[in-house]
Amino acid sequence: MKKLLLIILGVVILIGLYLAAWPVSIDPAPWTAPENKGYVGDFAPNTELANLERLSIGDLHGPEDVVMYEGKLYVSSQEGKIIEIDPATNTHREYADTQGSALGMEMDAQGNLIIADAFRGLLAVSPLGQVQVLTDEVDGTPIAYADDLDIAADGIIYFSDASTKFGAKAIGTTLAASLLEIMEHQGTGRLLAYDPATKRTRTVKDGYVFSNGVAVTADGDILVNETGTYQLHRVSPNGQSRVIMDNLPGFPDNINRGPALADGTETFLLGLISQRSEWLDANSENIGARKIAMRLPAFMRPQSVSYGLIVQIDGEGNIIKTWQDPSGDYPDATGAIIAGDGYMYVSSLTAPDLGRLKLD
Repeated sequence: MKKLLLIILGVVILIGLYLAAWPVSIDPAPWTAPENKGYVGDFAPNTELANLERLSIGDLHGPEDVVMYEGKLYVSSQEGKIIEIDPATNTHREYADTQGSALGMEMDAQGNLIIADAFRGLLAVSPLGQVQVLTDEVDGTPIAYADDLDIAADGIIYFSDASTKFGAKAIGTTLAASLLEIMEHQGTGRLLAYDPATKRTRTVKDGYVFSNGVAVTADGDILVNETGTYQLHRVSPNGQSRVIMDNLPGFPDNINRGPALADGTETFLLGLISQRSEWLDANSENIGARKIAMRLPAFMRPQSVSYGLIVQIDGEGNIIKTWQDPSGDYPDATGAIIAGDGYMYVSSLTAPDLGRLKLD
């Protein structure tokens, strides 16, 4: 019995030493998370995003973004394949293969599909489906996690590099890399700009804790979601920045241009991919706890809780409307577009299909 107790004590000591001292991949920075007010006020719960119709993307998953062009939908996937969907018949075909992990997309004026590929950088797909790398480095550093993009009226492509430390390809998946950047909270993400005329890439603004969704306003400013701080920034092309939405009740992901209001006000559709983590907020200043969490098996670490939420805002972050599904039945909804055909199309990080909601 004494020998057994000594063995148990030895195991406990080893586990304690492991949890206290084993090297981890993150170097956490302390920060003060704002108090989560939850789904109140403009975010009062509703069920308008529930029971989405599903459009097939085949044997793929993670339709992270969607573009409507000439009556067809173009959908990205975690596997890098771009799927063209005929929304009238719910049929699809493979349009292109980036050989990476395709996330945000937009169509340029020439009919080229511009893609932020988390493994490969900023890409262009011609109308014939040919894939070309536009840029994969800036200032001598690799673009490790191209995430989302938008195209300004002058043709400049603004896009996010979500983490320069935790590259999606190096870590293995986009989700795993995003969790490391957010858990560490050092702010290695950045907003980049690529000029197709000069083929040059520059850094517009850096220091983001997972820079994510990108959308360009009518006057040329850039809206950027900072997932790890629950904020939306409005950034000028020369890097001047201000926060226009703060203390969001979930993690902001994609942002896309939406339909103008009757008075001409431009709008944007912001997706919150999941609820905030109570554990992460509670330990925002506790770097030791975050290191210990990284030493635990993945299933024991804080987990995200799906909550479908699309927010329509104006260019200053004022909330116009929300569509919600507290059940999170369509999992990990990243954002949406309203394509002008009477539907809202909802994208996802993990779903095996594209969501669709008939609008009134």
